[in-house]
Amino acid sequence: MPTSEREAFAPFDVVVVPFPYSDRLAEKRRPALVISGAKLAAYGLVWVAMITSAENKRWPADVAIVDLKRAGLPAPSVVRPAKIACIESGRIIQRAGKLDKKAAQAVMAKLRGFLDTI
Repeated sequence: MPTSEREAFAPFDVVVVPFPYSDRLAEKRRPALVISGAKLAAYGLVWVAMITSAENKRWPADVAIVDLKRAGLPAPSVVRPAKIACIESGRIIQRAGKLDKKAAQAVMAKLRGFLDTI
C-alpha cells in the first residue's frame, strides 16, 4: 500500500517504488533514491534515481552503495543517476533506509555532470 501523500521524504532516502521502465510502458517494484527535496514535494512529486543490483553491467556514472544496512538493502547495489523518474509521492511504497554521506555526494556530482551542459 502506498504511503500517505503527506509523508515527507528527504533527499537520499532509499525508498521502494514502482519504477518505470525507460523502454516500454511498464514498471517494476524496486528500490530507488530520492534526489529531490521540499520544493518539489510541495507539488506532490518526487524525483528518484534507480537503484539496481551491483551484479548488473556497470555504467560509468553508477555509484556503489557501501553501507547496505544503513540503506536498507539486502544485496550489493548501485545508484544509477542516469536513470531518474518523476513520480507522485503517494506512489512510494515504503522507506527502506538512507544513503551514506560519501555516496550521496558522489550521486550529486554525477547528477551535476549530467546537467552541466544546460
